[in-house]
Amino acid sequence: MKRRPVILVTPSTDARGTEFGDQSISLSNHYTNAVIAAGGLPQIFPATTSRSVITAAVQRCDGVLMTGGDDIDPKLYTKDLPKDLAKKVGSLDLERDIWEPGLIAEIFSQKKPLLGICRGHQMLNVALGGTLLVDIRSQRPNALNHQRMNRKMEPVHEVSIHSESLLGRITGRKALGVNSTHHQAIGELAPRLRAVATTTDGIIEAVELKDPRRRPFLLGVQFHPERLLDSDGAFLRLFKHFVQACGPRRRSL
Repeated sequence: MKRRPVILVTPSTDARGTEFGDQSISLSNHYTNAVIAAGGLPQIFPATTSRSVITAAVQRCDGVLMTGGDDIDPKLYTKDLPKDLAKKVGSLDLERDIWEPGLIAEIFSQKKPLLGICRGHQMLNVALGGTLLVDIRSQRPNALNHQRMNRKMEPVHEVSIHSESLLGRITGRKALGVNSTHHQAIGELAPRLRAVATTTDGIIEAVELKDPRRRPFLLGVQFHPERLLDSDGAFLRLFKHFVQACGPRRRSL
């Protein structure tokens, strides 16, 4: 039987879990189901701040999927947050804010493939020195409504895709309909990243490395492709290309 590439999947943390009401991890099955459908074997990251465990976890996996979740603490990307914007910050996952930057550093150190979704896309930018829009409606009043929680399983707007990009080659599209369930977004782009998909209002919907030559796969997307597998084959292709990039015979894109 062909070996499935092992994909390390990051969870959120809950203050009160189902079993004993203590701190627990939380992860939508849509992520792991998408990895399985693409031919991978999901392995849940243990949500630890131990650097030695993070190093070992990355060593033993073939690639990493960083998932969505709560807002990122603004202290990670700004020293002076106006009070009106501070009121717009949603729920935080402070434990996750501690271990995710270390995980990203280890992914880069070991040159493992990475797919970041929503919060994962945003944390990639923050960890590499970029910033976030704390609240799109407040800071970009003319922007589209990006917080469409009532339609999280269906496309609600289009993104324009740079043709000379990893995402463009995977999808074969110049435009793609996507879902949208976020109120934050990338603000100042990290120096090592480039935007490869945007909406008509200028919100960055996908990022890649400026110099990808030494990376098997790195892509961050603001939308949730794991929830759109049945709506468009391009989203399953995205996961398949990621899983293939994690395999022993990495496919050139």
